[in-house]
Amino acid sequence: MATQDTPSTTGTTQLSPEALARALAPLAAALGDRLLTPSADTFADTAAVFVGGSPLTPAAVARVRTTDEVVTALAVARDAGLPLAVRSGGHHQARHALVDGGLVLDLRLLDGVEIDTAAGVGRAQGGVLAGAYTATAGAHGLATGFGDTATVGVGGISLGGGIGYLSRRDGLTVDNLLGAEVVLADGKVVQADADNNPDLYWALRGGGGNFGVVTRLDLRLREVGTVTGGMMMWEPTPARLATVLRAFAEGPEEFSGMVNVMLAPPVPMIPAELHGKPVLMALLCHSGAARDAAEVFGPLRAHGTLLDGVQQIPYTALFEGPGGPPAGGVGDVRTGFLGEGAWAPDEDWAAAAIEAVSGASGPSAVNIRPMGGAISRVDPAATAFAHRDPAFMVSVGGTAMAPDALPATTAWVASAAEALGVRGRGYVNFMGTATEEDVRNAYPEATLARLREVKRAYDPGNLFASNHNVRP
Repeated sequence: MATQDTPSTTGTTQLSPEALARALAPLAAALGDRLLTPSADTFADTAAVFVGGSPLTPAAVARVRTTDEVVTALAVARDAGLPLAVRSGGHHQARHALVDGGLVLDLRLLDGVEIDTAAGVGRAQGGVLAGAYTATAGAHGLATGFGDTATVGVGGISLGGGIGYLSRRDGLTVDNLLGAEVVLADGKVVQADADNNPDLYWALRGGGGNFGVVTRLDLRLREVGTVTGGMMMWEPTPARLATVLRAFAEGPEEFSGMVNVMLAPPVPMIPAELHGKPVLMALLCHSGAARDAAEVFGPLRAHGTLLDGVQQIPYTALFEGPGGPPAGGVGDVRTGFLGEGAWAPDEDWAAAAIEAVSGASGPSAVNIRPMGGAISRVDPAATAFAHRDPAFMVSVGGTAMAPDALPATTAWVASAAEALGVRGRGYVNFMGTATEEDVRNAYPEATLARLREVKRAYDPGNLFASNHNVRP
């Protein structure tokens, strides 16, 4: 009996093996061995992402090298009704880079970087990783601020927000996105910037992958050479944590980074008696003059450290080191915003954060990132990232290394987030789930309404749905 195509519950089509082969034929002709199906030896490694979870097996992975190949891949997915995911780095906690039984459009071979020193613009193709871009720009004494991880995709972080070492000085990554080449659902290739498709340009800066495949990003470059930065670690006390957070709130905009209240991993640099116990670990960067940095770090050193790796280094060194294989495990994370202006969490809040991590049953962290500065000077309506007033962004995350440990991890994340006031509003790049409630939390009502208008104009069929989906 002949196999037939059957409709799925998502509105796409579950194809028979024969129909799938026919649908993929144009893409197979264009890509050759760069179109991978589950029978390929390299399929599992290519499709793996950095966060584990329930099994999601794509029908195929298309490793594209050109914009024309992106157009072909979108036509195949659109015409066959295949679910589609677009991959840049593959780091998102909600695993947007995977789709069960559909097509993954893998951009990682679109990895060219061009640094235009005269214009002060870096041009990155859609699969470039943050570390590679930072190294290329750094050779010219320039940088665009991303997050803090070399293996994150520039495309993914740039479309969701981008908060990291330079954000308080230069703004979020979305604030430095000058334009983009975008392949739309209907196959048209357009430019989005302040003068061309300005509504799409607005939506790309915080609206994620809802509107098309970004094959090139034009990013503002800033001068960044030697910085004062690195890792500091302390035994956890409320006074120490509150001191570090006040240093962010009261310090110069050149000072930024993040603090993790976390269970110490079993590594040689940490005393054995602290393994598995809470520590305060900070990744810090001061991009101003060394004498000003000394004033900032002095109070932090006065508390005594377990580890002090802060020194004068090239900015690029903050993005060096091995990326490592996909981490595995099953993660859960909640993210939110706290305070306004120069507010900083007090010792009571700090004590609650330390207590929460002390009660975790597995790998866990409370991640705290300062905002303010240049971030807060942008009109909330200017970009789809509208959370401009908060003083800090806080994420509570845990990892279950075995599926049967996930319920306890999820319960801990929910309890810790509630205790720390992490609720109501969230950062789309860090959300561990992608429900409709998450989308409402990520975008204020007026922002979400405008995003829906742009979605209806550019992707009325919702081809780009593997994200924090703005439904048309």
